[in-house]
Amino acid sequence: MSAPANIDLLIKARWIVPIIPENQVFENCALAIHKGVIQALLPQEEADKRYAPHQSINLGDHALIPGLVNAHGHAGMSLLRGYADDLPLVTWLNEHIWPLEGQWVSDQMIRDGTELAMAEMIKSGTTCFTDMYYFPEQAAQAAQQAHMRAQINFPIIDAPTPWGSGPEDYLNKGLALHDDFRSSSLVRIGFGPHAPYSVSNSVFEKIAVLSQEMDAPVHVHLHETAQEVADSEKEYGKRPAARLHEMGLMSPLTQCVHMTQVNDADLALLKETGAHVIHCPQSNLKLATGFCPVQRLIDAGVNVALGTDGAASNNDLDMFSEMQSAALLAKGVSGQPDALNAHRTLRMATLDGAKALGLDDTIGSLEVGKAADITAVELSALDVQPLYNPVSQLVYTQSGHRVSHVWVGGKALLLSGQLQTLNERELIGKARWWRKQIDR
Repeated sequence: MSAPANIDLLIKARWIVPIIPENQVFENCALAIHKGVIQALLPQEEADKRYAPHQSINLGDHALIPGLVNAHGHAGMSLLRGYADDLPLVTWLNEHIWPLEGQWVSDQMIRDGTELAMAEMIKSGTTCFTDMYYFPEQAAQAAQQAHMRAQINFPIIDAPTPWGSGPEDYLNKGLALHDDFRSSSLVRIGFGPHAPYSVSNSVFEKIAVLSQEMDAPVHVHLHETAQEVADSEKEYGKRPAARLHEMGLMSPLTQCVHMTQVNDADLALLKETGAHVIHCPQSNLKLATGFCPVQRLIDAGVNVALGTDGAASNNDLDMFSEMQSAALLAKGVSGQPDALNAHRTLRMATLDGAKALGLDDTIGSLEVGKAADITAVELSALDVQPLYNPVSQLVYTQSGHRVSHVWVGGKALLLSGQLQTLNERELIGKARWWRKQIDR
């Protein structure tokens, strides 16, 4: 009999939900991890015979799932949480958020806000996030330092902002940032044109060419409101998605955020081009912008991922809460109680998110050869008893506060509820300081 193989980490748990194979839950199994990569998923007794781990963690009443992928957000806006609630989107942006950003947004504010957002996401099970906000170099550096996986999209808009003078300036800075992080295994840089109503055709055309040349993602707010679609039809004679397609911007590299307004032509276009939809149910509900027809999109073969949006319009970054909202809303919108069932919803927050980001060969499921991006959720408390179906409890009961451990590439970011790469007390102090400055 051969000697046990040396590995870095062995995690044992009551339940493991790998996502692939689909609709499966393994009981009393373990994950073997070495050099940040999953080596095996196997019964605990067999794991004890096959491996000699440097570290072994036994999570007896926990479920292990792939780390959650938050596919849309504005991390720096966590410092604006609750600043301007209960307003229509246009009023919220024009009269409150954009004026405040013009006054306060800086590299330090974005660094502090991003770190606050990452801490919240890690503590609620997110291991990978997509960001789209000013001073993206600060967000990228913060993610790299905290060992969190991220797609950072540099903002592009037809107006001066605290980060630059206009589209040409944003593109120059963004391309330099892309070069700076070209070799990073954690951070990917993408294009972040704000929306069809704030970016001109010539800029979109340039982004389309550069994106294809660089194989870089394009992350854009699209079909967020009925008014946006109506204005586009009036000004351009076509719906926003069709306008972007005409300029070569709809492809598997495109991440279409919100898509609350979808007709048959939009659906056919999404399916034809392979563009992804990022669903942000709680933000859309709060801003009353509409309902994304998630089940209809999925049935048509369109990949739909899940995002929280920024804390200024949500007001939290808890993907478990977002999953519950997404599942319940899909049932209500479709009139089908079996729409977006628990397993499918969890997949949307993991593997489908990874697919939208072009990372599904690396993360999103607990498969051999993939990075050990893992979230552990404790399921022993009174409010999840009796437990018949762990996936049901994960999706329908807002389990973010039950997250106990988080790993990215085998490195612990959260152990027994304690952050390992960020200082929680320091972040709370900084957040309170910013509130005093902004709310004078």
